[in-house]
Amino acid sequence: MTTTAVTEIPAASPSVAVAHFAGLLALETDCWDTHASLASESPGFVLLDVRGRAQFDTGHADAAVSMPHAEISIESLASYPADTLFVVYCAGPHCNGADKAALRLAHLGRPVKKMIGGVTGWLDEGFDLVPS
Repeated sequence: MTTTAVTEIPAASPSVAVAHFAGLLALETDCWDTHASLASESPGFVLLDVRGRAQFDTGHADAAVSMPHAEISIESLASYPADTLFVVYCAGPHCNGADKAALRLAHLGRPVKKMIGGVTGWLDEGFDLVPS
């Protein structure tokens, strides 16, 4: 059998793959699923745009709440029940603001997922941004 760049390193066992991908899905969601869930009567999460306010004001996902990652604190979250799931996003895959926000939320004991793709992914899926 010929070895290629893909097959040079063997694939993980199915049990390792299950653990890995289940772990990713526990930490991440995508733009399509986020958009579809927001269209339901009870999405089950709060969508946080963690970019700067000027970026948010220029355009954001319609249901998003602006909370720049540096402003996430016990005080800024006080109006949300402790079990509120937060889905965070930033500019896109080139930005680590969503990771910073997710880490901060987790340190505060809050459930969190990252919307992979951020604004770039949102637009790539054909969804609109709304200005403030």
